[in-house]
Amino acid sequence: MLIDIFHDPVCPWCRIGKKHLFDALAQWPEKEVDIRWHPFMLDNTVPADGYEFRSFMQNRKGIKPEELQYLFDSTRRAGEAAGVKLDFDKIRLAVNTKLSHRLITLAPAKVKNDVVEAIYKAYFEDGLNIGDIEVLIAIGRAYQIDARELRLQLSDDAAVKGFVAESIFARPNGINSVPFFIINNKVKINGSHSVKMFLEAFNRATLVDISAKTW
Repeated sequence: MLIDIFHDPVCPWCRIGKKHLFDALAQWPEKEVDIRWHPFMLDNTVPADGYEFRSFMQNRKGIKPEELQYLFDSTRRAGEAAGVKLDFDKIRLAVNTKLSHRLITLAPAKVKNDVVEAIYKAYFEDGLNIGDIEVLIAIGRAYQIDARELRLQLSDDAAVKGFVAESIFARPNGINSVPFFIINNKVKINGSHSVKMFLEAFNRATLVDISAKTW
């Protein structure tokens, strides 16, 4: 089974959706699954140094401080229900995610899913700046990714610009929000949804494949 995932590591619902997806995969009998991660930058205008988190989110949403806190609390509870931690009190910066996406692209296939989770954890649990190259090199080093080579790759402006172009490509092709999942190039899921819905989507994708082969 092939699963394409469009996401952004600063998106809490992407982390929730990822958890639901992997919980569903743990229940799915087919164990040969190829996951491809695709960048979708929610805001590439954020500078490298980031913006103060709460004021940025308040301006972005156009809401009052108490409304923002309510939003954080409800999202945190949704995370708890899914089994992931979203500690908005730890987050100090709204960050640019292009380098974190680049790290995911560079990560070897055997540890790529783990690197994705480590990036989400760094932001939503540890409050780290995942737009900072030193933070990303530390994550990569934890998965035996060569620090010197990784620094060179993350500093390669041409490679980063090419990756940003891929992120922009998603929007005119019908992907306007994340998380967004495509299963076997056929079944699309827009949003975090439940484990049950992912299992139903896996089943639909399998039935479509069987029908195509039978025809």
